[in-house]
Amino acid sequence: MAGERILLVEDNPMNRRVSEFLLRAQGYVVDEARDGQEALEKLKTQLPDLILMDLQLPGLDGFAATRIIKQNAATGKIPIIALTAYAMSGDAERALAAGCDGYITKPIDPDEFHKTVASYLPRRHP
Repeated sequence: MAGERILLVEDNPMNRRVSEFLLRAQGYVVDEARDGQEALEKLKTQLPDLILMDLQLPGLDGFAATRIIKQNAATGKIPIIALTAYAMSGDAERALAAGCDGYITKPIDPDEFHKTVASYLPRRHP
């Protein structure tokens, strides 16, 4: 479970630091993007094993970025977990409708965060 590459798409510096810390502590390799457009640019050169996508981003938001990623043959099978502080009724459904495979609410519960992330990564055997 160590060494998998995760693209963290998050515009809030504090949320990005917390998520990055939790991921690196588990041995994941973390690449960061601050908005949907930057995420799309990074995907042109490096394909991660998983994408953590904030939904409320400036410019190209997480919903639109997810739809674009899922429609692309090269990136469409990468699991995307939505991250959002806006856990209102219907948000999970909107995230799933946009193509997200899972959903994590903020503030992040470290145990649930780790379980959810691990559940979307393939098990690697030595």
